[in-house]
Amino acid sequence: MRAAVFEEPGPAAVLQIVEREIPPAGDGEVRVRIVLSAVNPTDTGTRAGRGVPDGVAPPRVPNQDGAGVVDAVGEGVTGLEPGDRVWVWDAGYGRVNGTAQEYVVLPRRQVVRMNDDVPFEVGAALGIPALTAHRCLTLASDGPARLEPGALEGRTVLVAGGAGAVGNAAIQLAKWAGATVLTTVSSKEKAGLAAAAGADAVINYREEDLAARVKEIAPGGAHIVVEVNTENLRADLSAVAPGGNIGIYVGGEVTIPSFKAMLKNVSLDFVLTYTTSTEEKDNAVAAVAEAVNAGAFRVGEEAGLPILRYPFERIADAHEAVEQHAVGKVVIAVTQP
Repeated sequence: MRAAVFEEPGPAAVLQIVEREIPPAGDGEVRVRIVLSAVNPTDTGTRAGRGVPDGVAPPRVPNQDGAGVVDAVGEGVTGLEPGDRVWVWDAGYGRVNGTAQEYVVLPRRQVVRMNDDVPFEVGAALGIPALTAHRCLTLASDGPARLEPGALEGRTVLVAGGAGAVGNAAIQLAKWAGATVLTTVSSKEKAGLAAAAGADAVINYREEDLAARVKEIAPGGAHIVVEVNTENLRADLSAVAPGGNIGIYVGGEVTIPSFKAMLKNVSLDFVLTYTTSTEEKDNAVAAVAEAVNAGAFRVGEEAGLPILRYPFERIADAHEAVEQHAVGKVVIAVTQP
């Protein structure tokens, strides 16, 4: 089989496609033929030698997320059989083998069945973005631990960066759960994408006053804020409702106007999907799987998340596209559907 490997950290050019033996599926494991491998910022960061430390040194096959078809199941595996369409999560975290290869073997827990009518593009776009979004939407102490239809009924959610992958997932999952969803963008093009994702209101933060617009739409403020930029905290604290939650899923130094937060009894939570608890991860996977199979999670420009497809031979270009902040979901076509 073909596999993309980097022998040492570095720029995208360190990625090389090599031939390897197809691995067997051991007890409790599933072998998946990868159709589409997705590229996330943490994938490019790991390849470059920065990002989440997981104790695994190169050589490594990159990429955490992907979608494909079950090729073989090991002893003791139930609920899956060869031919099933699946999506996978955290494939390369703490392991040397991610999804940028024709076959990957994973523990049963990390392989999720999806309905036969769900496109592989949807499956590849889940993983890190959707599981991160779910955790941000379920942080509130008085909120649901797992999303489902009606779980966020009566709540207002503010999603920063609605044209990004996590932002898109947060909009779609929050709407599926019954929330009123507001989102911020920086351009007319991105506003169109955020609206296509299903946001009830789109705010261009470069042209509008965020707090004023939120107050106009939701006088009590946003109960939940899903934040991609720590520099937005001051504006978030003006827009968040008393007792609200701000979920931050990006690294960086944080300066907090603490008295402003105290006045509203606001909770700031930091999210990294890799290190959430087993219960939190299982809740996220189950909810995302339900939303996907119900047709509530879509991709493509018409759903606010353009798919940027690269052939396997151009995996370095795919990684560079993510590093250059391409708008949309970058996926690599590894094998034929």
